[in-house]
Amino acid sequence: MNRVFRSFLMFSIAASVAATAQTSASQPETTTPDAKPAQSSPRKVDKAAAYYHYTMAHMYEEMVTAYGRSDLATKATEEYRLAIEADPSSEFLTSALAELYVKTGRIADAVKEAQDIIKRDPKNLEAHKLLGRIYLRSLGDMPGGSGSDNILKLAIDQYEQITKLDPDSVDDHLLLGRLYRLNNDLQKAEGELKTAIKLDPSSEEAVTTLAMLYTDEGDTAHALKVLSSIPDSARSAKLYAALGAAYEQRKDYKSAIDAYKHAIVLDRDNLDAIRGLAENLLNDGQLDASLEQYKVIADSNPEDAQTYVRIAEIYRRQAKYDLALENLKRADTLVPDTMDVPYSMASVYQAQGRYDDAIKLLQDLVKRTDKSEAGSSNADRNNRAIFVERLGMVYREQENYTAAIETFRKMLTLGDENARSGYQEIIDTYREAKQWPQATAAAKEAVQKLPDDRDLRMVLDAQLADTGEVDKSVADIHSMLKGGPEDREVYLRLGIIYTRAKRYNEALEALAKAEQISTKPEDKAYVSFLRGDLYQRQKMFDQAEVEFKKVLATTSPTDPQSAATLNYLGYMNADRGVRLEESLNYIKQALTFEPNNGAYLDSLGWAYFKLGKYDQAEENLTKAESHMGTDPTVQEHLGDLYQKTGRLKLAAAHWDRAVQEWNKTVPAEQDSEAFAKVQQKLDAAKVKLAKEDSSKQ
Repeated sequence: MNRVFRSFLMFSIAASVAATAQTSASQPETTTPDAKPAQSSPRKVDKAAAYYHYTMAHMYEEMVTAYGRSDLATKATEEYRLAIEADPSSEFLTSALAELYVKTGRIADAVKEAQDIIKRDPKNLEAHKLLGRIYLRSLGDMPGGSGSDNILKLAIDQYEQITKLDPDSVDDHLLLGRLYRLNNDLQKAEGELKTAIKLDPSSEEAVTTLAMLYTDEGDTAHALKVLSSIPDSARSAKLYAALGAAYEQRKDYKSAIDAYKHAIVLDRDNLDAIRGLAENLLNDGQLDASLEQYKVIADSNPEDAQTYVRIAEIYRRQAKYDLALENLKRADTLVPDTMDVPYSMASVYQAQGRYDDAIKLLQDLVKRTDKSEAGSSNADRNNRAIFVERLGMVYREQENYTAAIETFRKMLTLGDENARSGYQEIIDTYREAKQWPQATAAAKEAVQKLPDDRDLRMVLDAQLADTGEVDKSVADIHSMLKGGPEDREVYLRLGIIYTRAKRYNEALEALAKAEQISTKPEDKAYVSFLRGDLYQRQKMFDQAEVEFKKVLATTSPTDPQSAATLNYLGYMNADRGVRLEESLNYIKQALTFEPNNGAYLDSLGWAYFKLGKYDQAEENLTKAESHMGTDPTVQEHLGDLYQKTGRLKLAAAHWDRAVQEWNKTVPAEQDSEAFAKVQQKLDAAKVKLAKEDSSKQ
């Protein structure tokens, strides 16, 4: 029986009842001649008429839902009015009329009806709930701004009244807690959610909402404590997924993976849990396992473009570029107007060395965001900064330093944070081009334009130290110490400058002070990385390895810090011919995170060279040169490879390039021993080649 037919049936029954009642009421009374005329009395409530008109109103309301006709809404309103006239004391009828007003978009009339009930009866719980629901619906329909803020406050006021009138309602405390959270009143939100949990410790909604509140505040320890209070046997898929999210925020990816797996066992169709599992497998460096889960999502929801983007990211990291592009093109057909898909395509083209293709896509994205300058939203400016920065990086990798500088300068008008990044990229580009005076000038310009930016000031000091003004830069950095936790960055910068200046004892002291202030595991790990670098420069290899392994024990395999450490440790041992297979594996792990990092490719090629696998060595060293051809170490390695494989002229050409690049370096980057070694090899090659030429004459 459909709803409209049922309404007509209700109407027929009600009409019969009402007709009977009205017929009875209309029959003349039999009187005797002696009877006295009836005295006038207050109007009586006519329940039958009220029911009749309510049934008619309800029927019209059902038809409004079915057909969406405004004339039927008007008739429903008229019938509700007649019903209320027949029974003015009925709060039920008034509430029903208010609900109709909400359905038909007459919010002001709905509010007035509900408020009238509350004026007559301030403790009417249903009226408060009705008004609360009206505000909630209005809140959901409004865009952000002062108007929605006012509605939010009105909703909070009603639910505060509701929880006072009905203090044992878990759902109402939970809803009030969510409203407080939306209003950024986190302390009150926490109180309401705790009350809900106290009333019903097994309430999954209350537990997960409180955990999400803690997670949003960065207090994952409390979030995990709340979630863990529910025993394993009572945990649902939703609760396990919340656990996974909390572990993910703590970067405890293995625990997150375990939690999401439990969620999926309980609900195999939960795509959100599968997505959480896939993301954390990716975070943990388990690329194949992550890919398998993303394929499950794609099979279940082939219209989800973002899944194809994530699959493409995995293929890119696996250097399977054709498959990456195939999935990005599939995503592009689903969301042709988005900007993240062409951006991802540009990243793949860059990885392939297809710089012109990458530049074309990125130039288009930059052009599409031309209006995202001053006056635009932060999100628009930040998006533009991302596209501009990537375009500049491609130019720099192409060794088109002029275009890179011009591009990075477009970031300087996009807000302080983006301006700081822009200046840093400009300075790095000049440094990579070995244009040291220009790098110093850019650093001075940055400090002049952003005088309150301590980081840029330290960048300038580091640049001055690298070009020989160590004492001046150290004195300025020391003046930034304030005696608080913010000193950590200052001590780190001092440690780096002292290390590059070969003042190792002072560097160790600065790093020790930075470590004392560090509170997070990843912060302590970075100090260990810098200490490992310091020991390696002194050829204290065992001590360096201890420090590098501290980093690996603390960080995720996909953390950039972990990848850099894997590469450093692998290269350090491979260069010495120590544990070559182990070193090779370290470097390969680093490359799973950054498959096109020139330094990592050089390390891989050098490890293969040490293993006598010259074809693989040449493949990777050539790739490294395409990414960082100005690096003297890469050029030296290529020279050594070509000498070993009987191509002395090529070897001499690369050694000559290495010598040229060493001659361009600043004092802090010069390695006199390495320079002398490559110069000696070049001189010997020239002598040998000269002898060969003379013997041919």
